[in-house]
Amino acid sequence: MHTPRQLKRMLAAAGIACLATAVSLPAAAQRKKKNAAPPASTAPAKDTTAKPPMIKPGPKPAVKAFSEVITDKAAADSGLFNIYKQDDRYFFEIADSLLGRDILVVNRISKSAAGLRAQMMGFSGDIIGENVIRFEKGPNNRIFLKNISYSEVSKDSTQPMFTAVMNSNLQPIVAAFDIKAFSKSGHGNVIDLTEYMSGDNDVLFFDGSVKHMLKLGGAQPDKSYISDVRSYPMNTEIKTVKTYSRMGGPSAPGAPPAPGGFATVELNSSMVLLPAVPMKPRYFDPRVGFFTTGVTDFDADPQGVKKLQMITRWRLEPKPEDMEKYKRGELVEPQKPIVFYIDPATPAKWRKYLIMGVNDWQSAFEEAGFKNAIIAKMAPTKAEDSTWSIEDARFSAIVYKPSEVPNASGPHVHDPRSGEILESHINWYHNVMRLLRNWYFVQASPNDERARKMQFSDELMGDLIRFVSSHEVGHTLGLRHNFGSSSTYPVEKLRDKEWVKKNGHAASIMDYARFNYVAQPGDGISGADLYPRINYYDKWAIQWGYHLLPDAKTPEAETPILNKMTVEKLKDKKYWFGTESNPNDPRSQNEDLGDNAMKASAYGIKNLQRIMPNLLAWTRVSNEGYGNLSELYKEVVSQFGRYMGHVTKNVGGIYETPKTVEQEGPIYEYVPKAIQKEAIQFLSQQLFTTPKWLVNQDLLSRIGGDGTALVISTQMPTLGRLLSVNTLNKLSAAEAALGAAAYQPVEMLNDLKKAIFTEVYAHTAVDAYRRNLQRGYVDNLAGMLAPPSPSPMPGFGAANASRSDAAGIARAQLSTLRNDLRAAAGSGDASTRNHYQDLIARISKALDPK
Repeated sequence: MHTPRQLKRMLAAAGIACLATAVSLPAAAQRKKKNAAPPASTAPAKDTTAKPPMIKPGPKPAVKAFSEVITDKAAADSGLFNIYKQDDRYFFEIADSLLGRDILVVNRISKSAAGLRAQMMGFSGDIIGENVIRFEKGPNNRIFLKNISYSEVSKDSTQPMFTAVMNSNLQPIVAAFDIKAFSKSGHGNVIDLTEYMSGDNDVLFFDGSVKHMLKLGGAQPDKSYISDVRSYPMNTEIKTVKTYSRMGGPSAPGAPPAPGGFATVELNSSMVLLPAVPMKPRYFDPRVGFFTTGVTDFDADPQGVKKLQMITRWRLEPKPEDMEKYKRGELVEPQKPIVFYIDPATPAKWRKYLIMGVNDWQSAFEEAGFKNAIIAKMAPTKAEDSTWSIEDARFSAIVYKPSEVPNASGPHVHDPRSGEILESHINWYHNVMRLLRNWYFVQASPNDERARKMQFSDELMGDLIRFVSSHEVGHTLGLRHNFGSSSTYPVEKLRDKEWVKKNGHAASIMDYARFNYVAQPGDGISGADLYPRINYYDKWAIQWGYHLLPDAKTPEAETPILNKMTVEKLKDKKYWFGTESNPNDPRSQNEDLGDNAMKASAYGIKNLQRIMPNLLAWTRVSNEGYGNLSELYKEVVSQFGRYMGHVTKNVGGIYETPKTVEQEGPIYEYVPKAIQKEAIQFLSQQLFTTPKWLVNQDLLSRIGGDGTALVISTQMPTLGRLLSVNTLNKLSAAEAALGAAAYQPVEMLNDLKKAIFTEVYAHTAVDAYRRNLQRGYVDNLAGMLAPPSPSPMPGFGAANASRSDAAGIARAQLSTLRNDLRAAAGSGDASTRNHYQDLIARISKALDPK
């Protein structure tokens, strides 16, 4: 839930961000359209790129008098660009003061085509492209449109490095326009953008990667048109209707995609003037989780280059008359608060909960010295403000989407020069309520009787909507997931009613801590004390990112001040940030709770075992079949699987605790041996000893299903992770570093083998469940001895066991197991004996494939 250039993040993982106005004018001033002059800058921004050589320029077009081009019949609209519509042609008047200024272009779908869907993309309100552009005057009375990148910078124009960097970063000219006339004042240029807006390009319309995702082909000029162009003081809005060819599946292997008809969409392109002087950046610190935008700076390191990461955040500044109060620590209102509008399409009964989810962040901003810094309100009606539009990139909104996607996402758009967040459109998909119901049912129903039915009360669903709203707003404020937050709380405290009431069950709402599944019936924990809340870490992160340091004039000057604050704060572990992208640290996991996955999961399983015998009654809906029962049965099984994953990550785990040189101790530590052995013991008891409580034949007879297949589906992911080259390699690395103090790979495999092959050593029969498990064990180890399959993508694919100790360890384990199987081959019933013979044959083939 889902949010770098945020469009690219969204395309890669479905989670985004948007850009709005980058000025300090209040929204009311923005809406004063007519007779408003374009903003004056102190000086036009210089083109910091080398001028392109002009070889054999074409004829110099004649520039006509303004009155010859723009007649009295033209419909005029004043704003950032003065717009003139005449004879179905659109002329833009670009003031000289705007030449060379950075302009953000944000493109959105305002009305989507029927069936235009690709996962979470293709809905009304979705961002489909984002660019920074400049208009510059070229030779021969032409205006050039440049697409601007900030990936590499050199800021000191007095140094030779500046020239070298600029010469290697010539910004591309993506369009050129003849100057049709000069403005009446003589300080502007009139160009005709009709063809550019009528055609297809990735500046104003679809980014190429989005177009590919949605399987859109070329635009159809005869089926497309410009719908409207409006200009405001700081932005210009272009609305077009575009028809694209649709690409179907391949007609034959290797053949190009076959046409799939047409798709017509209404698109909105917002052109927003960026600040003449960018906001002062704040540099990223891996100990506090913010999204970032980055540049390669050739000035920052005199003996090399340095990649700078700037956090993304809104520009919150005190009013000039309140600066001294702010410095004294008094709460002040910001010049321009963060405002979220609620989409009018949102069902009325949910609107107040979305608003509360936004306003709940006000207390966090008070930690940064601001009151009333973030506000949610209903979008104005046409009667209240005819100029307001949800597609307008000046306005942030929670957009309600009639979608089956069970999710929500909190994207934002930012100024790539500074990280300043300018606007956000939170995507609220209708079916997220289904997701919330299922989560709360499997995690909280033993403690909250309101969850023991298929349709929650509006009050309960409203509470859950409020929590998700707060989580997604956190992303729009720049905050990443903090998957480590929940690991800072002792598991047993999560059963303490008074402790939970005071501290919640996780230190951050940006964790995926969901609901308190550790609490047991009888603990007295219910209602709001089962929900996540904006908490300690969230308030600290907002303080770190948004508290101004007026005496530090540069981001470099801020760094030691912020570092000192962070070092001091992290003496209390509840302020720790655990990244969502670490594959090895068991403290940083989604959906988990507490500082010990084994203890927390054991409590969670007890609650699932309470749900199972009640599933039939709690999912019953009169006059309906068993669809709800099937869905929630699967949710119980999935929740059990999550608990197994939480425990498994401890085996071969590596703690990562980012530090600066002012902090003592290591950054990387292997998970202690005792904890890893505890994890294997837990898995042996809860997973590899067949969890027959999951198999309810009465329920399966109503929904269909095979109990043995259900059990093995929960066991195989864990077994595959434990018996992987990656896990064995990490255990081998720990053995090399720690010696006998490490949980060595052979010891782990021996512990696992004893748990999975108990019957071999006890000479007892093996049932169908265990036969499946034992085959899985052998097949996983045998897979390490097989030649790795070629990967279709270089650099990807399974690790090669032959290049580490993994292959040798697997071979030795299989050889020993084969001897043990031969010794027990005559024991058990006929099915057991057949099974042993099969395992012996599989092992022999793996050890000697010839």
